[in-house]
Amino acid sequence: MTTFLTATGLALALCLALEVFVGDSIARASLAPRDLALRLLGYLLVLLFWFAFSWRPWLAGLTCVISVAALIYVSRAKRSVIGEPLLFSDFALLPQVPRHPQLYYIPPLWDPRISVPVILTLIATVIWYRTEPSVLPGAPVPRVAALLGLPLALWLLVRTAPRPPLAGLVTLWFPRPDLEADVARVGLPASLLGYTARALAGSAPVPEAPALPPGPGDDVVVVIQLESFIDPERLGGAPLPALELFRTRAAQYGRLRVPAHGAYTMRSEHAVLTGRPSDSLGFGRYDPYTSRSGDEPTSLARLARDRGYGTLFLHPFHRDFFRRAQVMQAFGFTDLVMSEAFAEAPRVGPYVGDVALGERLLDEVRERSTPLFLFCVTMENHGPWKPGRLPGIDDPQAQYHHHVVNTGRMIEDLVAGLDALAQARGQTVTLCVFGDHAPSLPTCKPGFGDRTTDYAVFRFGRPAVVPRRLDLAADALGRELRSTLATAFADTPEST
Repeated sequence: MTTFLTATGLALALCLALEVFVGDSIARASLAPRDLALRLLGYLLVLLFWFAFSWRPWLAGLTCVISVAALIYVSRAKRSVIGEPLLFSDFALLPQVPRHPQLYYIPPLWDPRISVPVILTLIATVIWYRTEPSVLPGAPVPRVAALLGLPLALWLLVRTAPRPPLAGLVTLWFPRPDLEADVARVGLPASLLGYTARALAGSAPVPEAPALPPGPGDDVVVVIQLESFIDPERLGGAPLPALELFRTRAAQYGRLRVPAHGAYTMRSEHAVLTGRPSDSLGFGRYDPYTSRSGDEPTSLARLARDRGYGTLFLHPFHRDFFRRAQVMQAFGFTDLVMSEAFAEAPRVGPYVGDVALGERLLDEVRERSTPLFLFCVTMENHGPWKPGRLPGIDDPQAQYHHHVVNTGRMIEDLVAGLDALAQARGQTVTLCVFGDHAPSLPTCKPGFGDRTTDYAVFRFGRPAVVPRRLDLAADALGRELRSTLATAFADTPEST
């Protein structure tokens, strides 16, 4: 016991020193008594987790210190790109990394930067394991009780933390999501564990479906989420003709405030599709797909389906990414056209080109009966922008501008194609395009543009209006789009 207490005390002290002096916190680490107790409790739980594998106090203590150091390193690296510390929900995304390594800046496992430290760590662990004696009791019954008791206790803690009565205590410690303040207050391990418990508890109330006014909506409503899309002139690029269309042809356009920088597509996607602001999601705001899995009564797709619309989700990437197929079906999309439908589609770089995706979108609208609600997510300009992505273009910003030109061409083609379709069929059509987040480029650091992208709403098949600029938040755009499903127009032809 003395050895365990000594190793544990030293490990907790080292973890505390790491977070106080080099931790990923924008404010000074709090050492107030309750905050310090929670901080040390977080370290202790990490240590006990590793101790349950080895029953060697010094090995567990060292592993705990290495784990906290690794969390700090990863969090600081993430902050430099995205502007946020490490999140509990990031661990839920880890299975995507080996399945889709091309989407991340993380080197593959066989890269020496990863493989060499991993191998050295494994060798050192084996040597240490064989050198340090175990503190397990020698008698069979106490030994079995210890081997089973500690893992069971940790498992029960994980299971009961989101449930009463322990959930009440966790709520007292973490009453509301305030990530930066909580990392400074109790450190990364405790905040990761506390936020996980709060998210699993489902603390956010679920709103009722809005009461839409009676009357027909538009015959066709197309909403397109543009990957990493902002006006390239904001990054020093050439003017994009599509942005001139925003200013001259759109009924409404402007800057769109989105919930993240450089990543977390699902946040903007959820905000537009549901009209729910981040503050309404509680601890699920960081990954709304994990917290609610698409079961949203305010979803545009569900509202459209309830009003008799066909609902189609179009995305040229894998169904398992972000669990999109499952989530989109829960959102209310009846038909999903995803990666398998684009096997022969032309690529621009590693992903299906935006121009080809726009052509497929127009084909889907032409072939389907109306009314139709279609939500499309582009893929061509997804990062990372690394050497070898495009022949002869290795500079990340040059790669981005190459792709964004294609995005602009797709928008131009869709404006022309949907306008012609509306005129030919005598129908009303709405097209909304918006950027999900700014690109994570060296020239586009966290804080760029106050987390704003660009959006536009085009209306076809009705008298032209003077375009108006209106800057708004992603969730507000989602609420405005409800009018396309429910607003009555006296001169609107009946849907066919």
